[in-house]
Amino acid sequence: MKLNVHERGEGDKVALLIHGGMSDHRTWHAVEDELIARGYRVIAPDLRGHGLSPRGEYEPELLADDLVENVPTGVDVAIGHSIGGLALAFAVQRLRPARAIYSDPGFRLENNPPGIEKFMLAMVENATAESVSARNPRWSAADVEAELAGFALFDHKVLDLTVGETALRYLPTEAVVPSLVQLADPSLVIRDKTAQELRDNGFEVRSVKGAGHCIHRDDLPGFFSSLDGWI
Repeated sequence: MKLNVHERGEGDKVALLIHGGMSDHRTWHAVEDELIARGYRVIAPDLRGHGLSPRGEYEPELLADDLVENVPTGVDVAIGHSIGGLALAFAVQRLRPARAIYSDPGFRLENNPPGIEKFMLAMVENATAESVSARNPRWSAADVEAELAGFALFDHKVLDLTVGETALRYLPTEAVVPSLVQLADPSLVIRDKTAQELRDNGFEVRSVKGAGHCIHRDDLPGFFSSLDGWI
């Protein structure tokens, strides 16, 4: 599937940014600005069912296949948030970035209560700038605008991933490339026991104290501080 892929910057280093569910590449706007200032060229696809990319079936393997078909291999760093982290984990063997960062990744989704997908759908359908800002008081106006834009364009069937067997139960068994798992505190998706499993499997794990699931929007300085040595 041919994805809509956003590119910006002229740096010698390349960063691949993979957004989470219900968003699109615009969620990374502030991260993108900072990476470009640090000498990166940014590549940020819209996953299938999101933004301006086509619709289709929704399985982690298919999201990963799309990435392999649409973005370059061997980038300097790849960052995947939430479901984007899950897609990156399935694609990393083939993409082979120099470093992989999984930001509060949607692996086992252990902390989600029953019926979360219905709650999320209702939240999206009733979203306004005021409601998004009230739920996320630390977000900038640009973050709120990007959230609403993502809500307006994503295929609601994507939410099937939140109840799919693979998305609920998957955990990478090895760090194929040097890999960091960056967690919110508390994490929406990864419990302490799973975090230790990831360490045992060769992943470095760091937390951003007080940040919610969208770390890059809740605490941009904390997001970058926790990536010290990785970007």
